[in-house]
Amino acid sequence: MLALTTPEAAIIGALLALWLGAAVWALATGLRLRRSAQEAELRCSRLHALIGSAPALIVLVHADGALEGSERLADWLGLDEQPATLGALCGPGRGLWESDLSALEDDIRLAQSTGKSFHRTIRPQQSKRNFTVRGGPAPAGVAESGTAILYLFDATEVRTEIARLSDEADRLAKAFDALSGLIEASPIPMWHRGPDLKLTLVNSAYVKAVEAEDAADVITRGVELVEAAPGRNPIAAAAAARESGLMSSRVLPATVGGERRSLSVVDVPLGNAGVAGYAIDVEELEQARLAFRRFADAQRDLLDRLSAGVAQFAADRSLSFYNQAFMRLFAIKPEWLSEGPEFDRVLERMRETGRLPEVRDFRAWRDERRGWFTAADEGQEENWMLPGGVHLRVVAQPLPDGGLLLIFEDRTEQVALASARDTLLRVRAATFDNLFEAVGVFAADGRLQLWNQKFRDVWDLDEAFLSKHPRVDQLAEAAGRQLANPSRAAVIRELVRVATQDRKQRSGRVALKNGRHFEFAAVPLPDGNALFTMLDISDSRRIEAALRDRNEALEDADRVKTAFVANMSYELRTPLTSIGGFAEMLAGGYAGELAPTADEYVRAILDSVARLSTLIDHVLDLTQSEAGGLPLEKKSVDVRRIVREAAKATDAAASEKSIEFTVEIEKTLGTMNGDARRIRQVLDNLLANAIRFTPPGGQILLRGEGYEETVRIVISDSGPGMTSKEQARAFDRFSRSTDEGERGSSLGLGLPLARQFVEAHGGSLTLASEPGQGTAVTVELPRK
Repeated sequence: MLALTTPEAAIIGALLALWLGAAVWALATGLRLRRSAQEAELRCSRLHALIGSAPALIVLVHADGALEGSERLADWLGLDEQPATLGALCGPGRGLWESDLSALEDDIRLAQSTGKSFHRTIRPQQSKRNFTVRGGPAPAGVAESGTAILYLFDATEVRTEIARLSDEADRLAKAFDALSGLIEASPIPMWHRGPDLKLTLVNSAYVKAVEAEDAADVITRGVELVEAAPGRNPIAAAAAARESGLMSSRVLPATVGGERRSLSVVDVPLGNAGVAGYAIDVEELEQARLAFRRFADAQRDLLDRLSAGVAQFAADRSLSFYNQAFMRLFAIKPEWLSEGPEFDRVLERMRETGRLPEVRDFRAWRDERRGWFTAADEGQEENWMLPGGVHLRVVAQPLPDGGLLLIFEDRTEQVALASARDTLLRVRAATFDNLFEAVGVFAADGRLQLWNQKFRDVWDLDEAFLSKHPRVDQLAEAAGRQLANPSRAAVIRELVRVATQDRKQRSGRVALKNGRHFEFAAVPLPDGNALFTMLDISDSRRIEAALRDRNEALEDADRVKTAFVANMSYELRTPLTSIGGFAEMLAGGYAGELAPTADEYVRAILDSVARLSTLIDHVLDLTQSEAGGLPLEKKSVDVRRIVREAAKATDAAASEKSIEFTVEIEKTLGTMNGDARRIRQVLDNLLANAIRFTPPGGQILLRGEGYEETVRIVISDSGPGMTSKEQARAFDRFSRSTDEGERGSSLGLGLPLARQFVEAHGGSLTLASEPGQGTAVTVELPRK
């Protein structure tokens, strides 16, 4: 063994040390490289997994046409094995269509030569899947130059969604076109505001309403349908609707087509799309509402003026209206009623005030009345008898809105009047049945309606026959058997016909077989019926015959006087009294309320009765005066007072004919001894005569003056005057004077009576007249 020197040993040690260090470094480096390789392998595995699970397939196409890529390519294209070349992508019934492959090859060659990217859609055979291919040159470092890289995406779902969205877009476009057409054709103005609240769309109705040229003109100028005014700014209203997110509506005045109209303007928020709006013309509706409000106010005002009590309840059964008559009728304070009490409470308060009928079970009675609100028929009517004899007629009318209208009519007086009327009818029937005259009432159809005992006895008719209400021809046939001349029965039928149909009064006389004579008359009644009366004048006929036998030698004037006095006998007063009495009963309403025309007829009857009674009195006064039996009172008479009263009584008649009536009464007129009533009659007759013959607009003078021994009264008028012949006949008791103001001709009894009354006092009455100059009558009466 060789011994090493120290330097050699040192060198060897150094070499070993270096080798050991190098070994350690190599080991460390190897370990580091191993870890890097493991990490690279892990990353490669991860990247391979990511590429394998990616939605797109990556395929490299080398310059020689070789394919390198994902193993899923065969599955996507429906191939049995992984294609190795570009041409293997198409096979019989499998893979790509030849047209798609050819186009793809052209795109790849172009990308390989020019580096241009491309995009294409391909579809495998026997498959509904669609693939999108994006290609271009492969990045440097990935493959050799001339290599193209392809990215295949499965676009089947995307295409389906695109198709669906396309169809939806077409449908929405058509709907939008239809909606636009509908908006454009709408007769009401419609518009749309953008997010800035400016007009972006208006329809033709809007353009027409604002009288613009077209929609573009409206949008450009920003013409608003409703004029901006304090409290009604259209843009502010649209902004408020957008902020609240709620549709708003308001009624505003606007000028549409040159006319002022009321519009219901509606703003509809559309979120970020802006605000839409439309306007409806409600002018007619507003006018109808105003008219209905005025009608309701007028109706309530009318109901408040009714004498009947009225109460109206709303659908919730609270009191909504009452009139003054209701408040007075039920003695309820207005403060309580103004609170709108419920129906049940009102009935309870009416019960407390004693204004409800006495009932055993008030609660059940109240519940039954509550059913008025839902009554099926149109209305209910009841009669309430209240304590104290008050009689109420109650009408309950359900209202269309679910409310109730109650009307309370106080019929206490009507019931009392009906009872009094029934009593009067019974009295009238008893009076009618016991009259001395035979009386029958015929209806308008000629049937006998009423008759008294005397009527039945005169014609000797059975009650059974009369109870059948025979017609006048049947009655005339039965009555003809009692007449001395049966042919006169036709007169009865004719008189009834004239009275019922022609409304004329007729009279006559008839003789019976038993020797009795009757004076009959048919008088039309206001109700369309006819009154047939028969007065027994047998005694008068005998007296008349006796007087005629004894006085047939008298002058014609005496015979006329005798006949006239006979006609003014008791028998003439009796029917006049009956006519007046029945007419007064009709005017008093005992036979029911008369129509205005009927009331006028009754008044005419009463006036005629009064005139006839006055005429009879005048005739009797004349006959008494002629016989020297006119009674006169002899006492002190204030002539001034009598003249003043006569003048006052004549004022109305003079005013009615517009006659200037002048009265001059001297203080010297004083008093005299005489009959005040007869002196007043003298003045009344003379003044009436002057009024009658003085034309409208004329003058009448009444002057009274007194002297020591006499009293003078002068009555002058501006009438037509009288000829000497007329003056000679003026004081003839039975001469006739015609007056256009009166009904036909009348007996001139005024002047004859006046002269006889004056001469009975020892005075004188003179007449002075000239045609066309008027007439003056002078009365002179002695004071003693």
